[in-house]
Amino acid sequence: MSASTAIGLVSNSLRNLLLGEMSLGLAADVTILAPDQAAGEPRVNLFLYRIEENPFLRNQDATVRRGALGELAAPPLSLTLYYLMTAYAPNDAQIGNSTAQQLLGEAMRVFYDHGVVSANYLDPGLLDAREQLQIVNKSLDPEELSRIWSTFAQPFRLSVLYQVSTVQLDARPAHPITIPQRVRRIGVPGIRQPIDRPVVLDLAPRAVAAGGTVVLTGEHLTGWPGSVSMGGLAVLPRAELTGDVVTVTVPATVLPGMYDLRVDVAGMFRRVFTLEVTQ
Repeated sequence: MSASTAIGLVSNSLRNLLLGEMSLGLAADVTILAPDQAAGEPRVNLFLYRIEENPFLRNQDATVRRGALGELAAPPLSLTLYYLMTAYAPNDAQIGNSTAQQLLGEAMRVFYDHGVVSANYLDPGLLDAREQLQIVNKSLDPEELSRIWSTFAQPFRLSVLYQVSTVQLDARPAHPITIPQRVRRIGVPGIRQPIDRPVVLDLAPRAVAAGGTVVLTGEHLTGWPGSVSMGGLAVLPRAELTGDVVTVTVPATVLPGMYDLRVDVAGMFRRVFTLEVTQ
């Protein structure tokens, strides 16, 4: 429900239900009047005498507003309605209020059989409501009943109390609650592997004196970052390669012996060559 008129629409829906389901064989109307209205023809009257806010639904989370995906709707005002059902019929010289009692019993049967108001009896303004209308019979405190009837000029009549819930009215804050835009595009990011992976094919020479140079040759190295280390020393710091031939200088301080020359190209290619450092 959204409009503030939903309370009246609920009363209309209850009237529709009684008119559609009562089958006593007696022509009777259903009214939504104060209990002190003149009786007239046989009728069942529904009097809305109390409205309460549902305390359990007061702190609901905000939800996305219908038709506005970028805004949040504040929690709705959730209400419980209390109706006094009373039956009226002209008194008979012999059976008195028997007809009114029959009407009251038939109306109670309808509400018992239809604890949830079906869509075909709902007022058109309630067809898109988020919640169902549930009807529950409630015991009425004699003192409360006495206070209700004491406000009217008519004497007490046999009545039954019903609770109808939950009726929700959408809030209308002065300033709408907007949702920050977090996702700008939905989809799978394109991740591609290069067609020609960089590769180092050879090292020459395999033996060199300290301070000399060696040449690494490969394919598709241009543009990729590469580095070369030897014995824990970075002999070629990580830098963008400018060709498929890379010259590396062996440090002059390296002692003679066998060393692992480790080559890394952009993390996509790694290879270890054995290099002998001579005197």
